Amino acid sequence: MEGRGWPLVWTGHLKPMEPRWETPVRYRLSLGEESVELNTLLGDEIQIRFEGEKACRHCGRRIRKTYNQGYCYPCFRDLAENDLCIVKPHQCHFHEGTCRDESFGNAHCMQPHLVYLALSSGVKVGITRKTNAYNRWMNQGAVKAVPIAEVPTRKESGELELHLSQYLSDRTDWRRMLKNEIEERDLLQVREEILPHIPERFHPFLLEGEEVCRFRYPLLSTPEKIKTINLDKQEEVRGRLLGIKAQYLILDIGVFNVRKFTGYRVQIARMAG
Repeated sequence: MEGRGWPLVWTGHLKPMEPRWETPVRYRLSLGEESVELNTLLGDEIQIRFEGEKACRHCGRRIRKTYNQGYCYPCFRDLAENDLCIVKPHQCHFHEGTCRDESFGNAHCMQPHLVYLALSSGVKVGITRKTNAYNRWMNQGAVKAVPIAEVPTRKESGELELHLSQYLSDRTDWRRMLKNEIEERDLLQVREEILPHIPERFHPFLLEGEEVCRFRYPLLSTPEKIKTINLDKQEEVRGRLLGIKAQYLILDIGVFNVRKFTGYRVQIARMAG
């Protein structure tokens, strides 16, 4: 409801933000049946209040504790998307016949994957399904990214990523990313520097002539210090929205990792001026 003296209010269970590649990146937040166009709240004072209820992002049942960013324990234990090979793709065991869900494996793992370089704090190497590349880069807060190889399966992309992690980081320093402390590097030059380290078996999959993708985020300012907002310790927070980057809302009182609290039922209010 919106009117004189009233805030605008959205209520529901949190889901990860959905970015769209625009200039700047445009973010939408889904809360069950409702959604919020977050860029329109930039500069406004907002309130986030945890209503004490959590629900599994997959099966929807109410739970006391979430696992792996929003799942109940049975879904965490049984779903293919929560298997260890998701975070360690080189350990994919699809061809061993032990995949938790063969249809998931065919749809997500037995598909072309990109091995890429991205710059969010320092240069990192990563992998993503070809169809999900832009979302992956925006969810990591990358300001630049470029694919360097396209391999047939997730397992093979993970093997190349693991090999290249000897020379480049495979992680994002999220604190430096949010503070905009970015080591400026030419990704095409980095690509040339690591080519001699790529095993010959991956040479047929190398890409040439790929353009560097660039991203700009909706930011009024960046925090000098990082203070995290934890809904398990502080059920209600109120502050001015200064920016949105990766899966974080940057407020003048701290940063809120939306993905971490997937499944939490919250009320978000835009406070009346």
